[in-house]
Amino acid sequence: MTEAISAQLEVLRARGLEPGLYLVATPIGNLSDITLRALSVLLQADQICAEDTRHSARLLQHYRIGTRVRPYHDHSSPEQREIILGLIKDGQAVALISDAGTPLISDPGYKLVRDVLEAGYPVISLPGPTAVMPALTSSGLPSDAFCFLGFLPNKSAARIKRAAQVSTLDATLVFYEAPSRVKASLHDLAHVLGPRDAAVVRELTKQYEEVVRGSLAKLAQTFDARDVRGECVIVVGPPGEEAEVSDDQILARLQHALRDHTVRDATRLVMDEMNLPKNRVYRLALSLERS
Repeated sequence: MTEAISAQLEVLRARGLEPGLYLVATPIGNLSDITLRALSVLLQADQICAEDTRHSARLLQHYRIGTRVRPYHDHSSPEQREIILGLIKDGQAVALISDAGTPLISDPGYKLVRDVLEAGYPVISLPGPTAVMPALTSSGLPSDAFCFLGFLPNKSAARIKRAAQVSTLDATLVFYEAPSRVKASLHDLAHVLGPRDAAVVRELTKQYEEVVRGSLAKLAQTFDARDVRGECVIVVGPPGEEAEVSDDQILARLQHALRDHTVRDATRLVMDEMNLPKNRVYRLALSLERS
């Protein structure tokens, strides 16, 4: 097996790399999850751009990759992107990696990819690890149609608004969430989306990986009693065929909308967000105003 892997790496290295930007997916926890093609590109690239060079050093040292590494992250200046463009223009192959998973998926890289493409240079994306797919497939929830929504907003009002906007999607919803916000996010999702089946997938591919399944309300209760550690993915099942947006869900959204809008404007806002008839939303808005 080891000989076969070495032989395949030699085949890949013999092909060489054309100048361009290579988006390389890296393990989200277990270093063994890297692909042979990713190793080949990282070994052959003229330079590696890394979200955090100190974090990436562990992976590169593990596989004895001595390629030069430079930082590239969300706060990198346009001048830094110009330097990278210059490297590609000079015929170099540049690899982009994030701290974990696939670059650009809730990670830096979009601005750089856009600039490279606009300059007429190739962008080559290597498939590989990302937390979205294993979280979805291990959740036990429908996977034929899903919507990845990245990280939820930090504040409760914004989270509730976001949940309301996607509440009518006929698809499984997938969110990333930091451990410090999992409890609050579960409560807000339960408040807006109701008793949907859901799962919290924590520490994927690592020693303490776990999947906790249940209704959103049950999960909120479960995690209230826990000290949450490690990055999490929240997966929420689609609404049932018979499911209907409840008055409580509408009232929750209206309460926040009425803080900054008149009854008329709040009604229109919630009506559009939740795809509901005006009369129903307006009636509930008036009841809130009276109370």
